[in-house]
Amino acid sequence: MNQFYSLFTPKPIGDWANQEDMGGHGHSAPAKEGEYKKALTAFDLTAMGIGGIIGAGIFTLTGEVANETAGPGVTISYLISAVICALAALCYSELAAMVPVSGSAYSYTYATLGEFLAWIIGWDLILEYMVGAASVAVGWAQYLEYFFNKASGGSITFDPNVSNAPIKWVEETGSFAATGYTFNVAAFFVTIGITIILASGVKLSASVINVLVVVKVIIVLMFIFGGIKYTNSANLQPFAPYGGDGIFKGTITVFFAYIGFDAVSTTAQEAKNPQRDLPIGIIGSLAICTVLYIAVCLVLTSMLPYQEIPIQASVANAFTQAGGPAWFGVILALGALAGLTSVMMVNLTGQPRIFRAMAYDGLFPKFVAYIHPKTKTPIVTTIITGSITAIAAGVLPIDVLANLTSVGTLLAFLLSAIAVIILRIREPERERPFKVPFGVVGGYLFPILTIGTIILVFAKGSTQATGERVGIWLAIGLVFYFCFGFWYSKHRHPERWAPEDLPGASTAATSATEVTVADYEKKEIA
Repeated sequence: MNQFYSLFTPKPIGDWANQEDMGGHGHSAPAKEGEYKKALTAFDLTAMGIGGIIGAGIFTLTGEVANETAGPGVTISYLISAVICALAALCYSELAAMVPVSGSAYSYTYATLGEFLAWIIGWDLILEYMVGAASVAVGWAQYLEYFFNKASGGSITFDPNVSNAPIKWVEETGSFAATGYTFNVAAFFVTIGITIILASGVKLSASVINVLVVVKVIIVLMFIFGGIKYTNSANLQPFAPYGGDGIFKGTITVFFAYIGFDAVSTTAQEAKNPQRDLPIGIIGSLAICTVLYIAVCLVLTSMLPYQEIPIQASVANAFTQAGGPAWFGVILALGALAGLTSVMMVNLTGQPRIFRAMAYDGLFPKFVAYIHPKTKTPIVTTIITGSITAIAAGVLPIDVLANLTSVGTLLAFLLSAIAVIILRIREPERERPFKVPFGVVGGYLFPILTIGTIILVFAKGSTQATGERVGIWLAIGLVFYFCFGFWYSKHRHPERWAPEDLPGASTAATSATEVTVADYEKKEIA
């Protein structure tokens, strides 16, 4: 019975709030053996958030959801997602400033609801980031084909046998069906290439993301202002041809495009001043991207009747189909490639760090937590997740991947909102460098609104098929947990670990258990 209760015993924040030489002073220190390198500024984090948010949502899924699910009401789908994300961003910012560690919602859940639910959300986040990156890789492959075809005047085409997934989901029958194609080669290799870049170091990765973000924001603005000329308000009618349920289903599909600000919190241990810069990166990136998302939706759905909006490479194809010059479509495709690349980089940056945080807590084998001594990156988890993501991108269609990612994102947001409420009740005196606004009322009201809106979206927009897939994934995770993590958790079974692997050891620690506040203050003074 004690073993059962220990599954729900939270890990005290004081054990890990200032781990790895980061804390209230915000000073960065040279990275030691086994530590992350502190190299990210507020600008880097904001760019990372924009890099993760603006991508498949605008360039790929907007057209598909408008055509098949929500019509012009896809704009409302994005607005609903934006409201939930704005509420969740406030919760994430409060938690990230209090607990600046790389585990994101996994760490927040561990601190409030205990190990068992932390495992579930951590396993869910692994799914979220992997399939999110895979779905973007599929969209990237579509735009690559469009770019070469239009840039060459139609003389270059890709063999569909190696540029499409071998299976597809048939909604009418509720089952997968063979497409007759072999493998999406471009989606596979772009994922492998990005994995190699990410394994080379976080500062290099951030520099690449910053450049890509500037390029794609310029391209998005060009589409908005250039596309206004080809809009027709009559195309917005009927606004919701699939009804309210279609809008909510569209919300589930497009929601994954907002996980960029979530990924910002996974790099907390690599930020120079996490308490100040994480809230800036999270809220700033979300605000900028929401405005751009809504503008693109309105322009795109005004260009063509919703039934005629292309599903593949929708932004570039719709622009030329509405009468825009072909050369401009090529530029849009180039911007889409930059945007989708940055999204993949952000997703594949966040996922290994959650994976690694779980490993350092003893929930995965010890070798998984290895930090490369030169690049200071979680090299093992980066390679593992990059490889699995590449295979998924090669064999699965984009709609299946996007829906899985959205459900994972919503669940992470839900538990983070619950964590804010619990910590407000249990530890009201704890310092909060950033607080959910409007005092005590806002501190409870906004998390409750987050929970309520997420439950509403689940009830109205989720499908049985998506629920079954997530259920299967969670079942696999529970089997692994009770075979390994249950028995080797550092929090619950410290006797099974060597002294140097436990909290308070002299070696640098990177999970949510390592350096107390007092220890950190002593090191800062020294």
